Amino acid sequence: MVLFSVVETMSLPAKSLVSASSNGIRLASYRYSSQAPKVALLGAAGGIGQPLGLLLKQDPLVAHLSLYDVVNTPGVAADLSHIDSNAKVTAHTGQAELFAAVENADVIVIPAGVPRKPGMTRDDLFNTNAGIVRDLAAVIAKAAPKALIAIITNPVNSTVPIASEVLKKAGVYDPKRVFGVTTLDVVRSQAFVAELKGHDATKTIVPVVGGHAGITIIPLLSQVTPATTFTEAEISKLTPRIQDAGTEVVNAKAGAGSATLSMALAGAKFANALIRGLKGQKNVQCAYVASNAVNGVEYFSTPLELGPNGVEKILGVGKVSAFEQKLIDASVPELNKNIAKGVSFVKGN
Repeated sequence: MVLFSVVETMSLPAKSLVSASSNGIRLASYRYSSQAPKVALLGAAGGIGQPLGLLLKQDPLVAHLSLYDVVNTPGVAADLSHIDSNAKVTAHTGQAELFAAVENADVIVIPAGVPRKPGMTRDDLFNTNAGIVRDLAAVIAKAAPKALIAIITNPVNSTVPIASEVLKKAGVYDPKRVFGVTTLDVVRSQAFVAELKGHDATKTIVPVVGGHAGITIIPLLSQVTPATTFTEAEISKLTPRIQDAGTEVVNAKAGAGSATLSMALAGAKFANALIRGLKGQKNVQCAYVASNAVNGVEYFSTPLELGPNGVEKILGVGKVSAFEQKLIDASVPELNKNIAKGVSFVKGN
C-alpha cells in the first residue's frame, strides 16, 4: 500500500508574524514556508510517537521532523536520523526544550499522553491527559500560533476543546487550525467494510462523523464508496464493532498497550493531508473540529476540505439514513458532556 504520494503543487506565499511581549515572555518569530514544512511531533518517544515518527520521516513532504518528549527523545531521533530520507530530524527533551521543538512549526501532531489499558474508556484518561494537552497548547500559543494542530491524545472529544480554550485565552485561536484526529475510525471502517464485502481496502471510502469515543463514532455506511448495500444485520454488527474497535485492540494486547500501530498510520495519513493542503493540494478528510454542521453541539467530526488555511470548508454529514440520524442525535448529549468537561478544565485551572 502506498501511504504517501508526491504530485505537482502550487507555490504559496510565505507568511511572517513577529510578536513582542512587554512581560518578557518569549514569543515566536513565525515564518511559514509551504515548500519546507516543519512538523513537530509531541510525544515522540511513546507507543504511538515512535512508529508515527518513522512514518513521518518517510513522508517526502516533511522537510524538518522535530521530535519532543519528556524522556528518551535523543535515542529516537538518532535512530530515525539514520533513515535515508530527506527530512531533517531534531530532538528536544523536557519542558525547557518544548518552545524550540514547536517554534515556527507548520504542523504539530500530538500523541502525547498515557494509553488505555483493559477496562478503561478513553474518558478515563482525562485526568492525566487533560493537563498534558493544556500545557502543550500554552507553549504552542507562543511558539507557533499559526500552526495546524492535530490532536491524537485521548479523550479527543475533550482534548480538542481544551487546546482551543487555551489558545482562546492567549488570543491566537483559529478554529480552522485545530483538529481532533479521527482518521483511525475511518481507516478501521474501511478495513472492516472491505473485509466484509470483498472490496479493495485501498479504494474503499467510509465517512465517519461525530466524535472519537464510543457512541459518538458514527460510520456512515449509507455513503460508502464504491456504492455498497448492507443488510440490517450487517449494519447492526459493523457499527458497534467500529465503535468498539479500540477496545478490541486493548483487550487483545492484554494490558501491553493500545492501538499504537494503526493509530500511527492514521496520524501520518492525516498529517500528510494537512501538509498537502498547505501546499495548495486541497483534499477531503474527516476530523473533529469546531463546527456548526450539527445543531446543538460546538464540535463535530465531518468530512472537511483541507487547504492552505487548514479547514477550507466544512462539508457536513450529507444525506444519511434514518438509523444514522438516530446515532447522530444520540451522540450530541454525549459530545456536549465531553466538550463541557474540557472547557471547564481550562476555565477552572
